[in-house]
Amino acid sequence: MWKAFAMGVRPMVAAGLLGAASLLALPSGARSPVQNAGQPAIGLAQLPASGRTTYALIQGGGPFPYDKDGSVFGNYERQLPVRKRGYYREYTVRTPGVRGRGARRIVCGGAPRTPDACYYSGDHYNSFRTIEP
Repeated sequence: MWKAFAMGVRPMVAAGLLGAASLLALPSGARSPVQNAGQPAIGLAQLPASGRTTYALIQGGGPFPYDKDGSVFGNYERQLPVRKRGYYREYTVRTPGVRGRGARRIVCGGAPRTPDACYYSGDHYNSFRTIEP
């Protein structure tokens, strides 16, 4: 019985490894599509006021109100285009009436003061919208 089970699992493991290998095989500069690309971009003026403040702080290099702001965002769920570790950084967007950091974030990729692209998440990384300045 164990042998039959192992024979059935082997193809699934192989398929998973091939899928993972194909993601790793992307050239470092290649862009993969944003997973929830069906969501429309969000204009800077459409961000909550605290989001516009955070965006301005990013452009100015800080200072940021939270210690975690500016730290590396891992993109483990691969919601954003796949890039090398360290490419993305996360920043807190204050949520009125919420203690702590809340769920809103801006994640930017590229150089800290002049990012290539920034994304807004109002639901703690479950979905992202490209910010159009």
